[in-house]
Amino acid sequence: MNSERVQDLGEKIVEVLKSIYDPEIPVDIFELGLIYDVMVSENNDVKILMTLTSPNCPVAETLPVEVEEKVKVIEEVKNCEVEITFDPTWTQDMMSEEAKLELGFL
Repeated sequence: MNSERVQDLGEKIVEVLKSIYDPEIPVDIFELGLIYDVMVSENNDVKILMTLTSPNCPVAETLPVEVEEKVKVIEEVKNCEVEITFDPTWTQDMMSEEAKLELGFL
């Protein structure tokens, strides 16, 4: 698979991630910095490494499933696996400038 196709698919995945919001914070999970890595294999299997704002996050059970299901809807994606990690622990510093602006931190 050429890198251009991977990049296109990566952009589609990011678009989907930007449509998923943390229910407690009015900012999408991508801009919040909850997505640590998106890996696409040669046969279009996707693995997403993400975190939550805290281990006790009320959507700890449902948010990873939502991410997985929405990414799987992308036509080119063969399979999607979401892995949750707390290493490194999420902090407000991981938010994009856009998210910080939206939440009044700038």
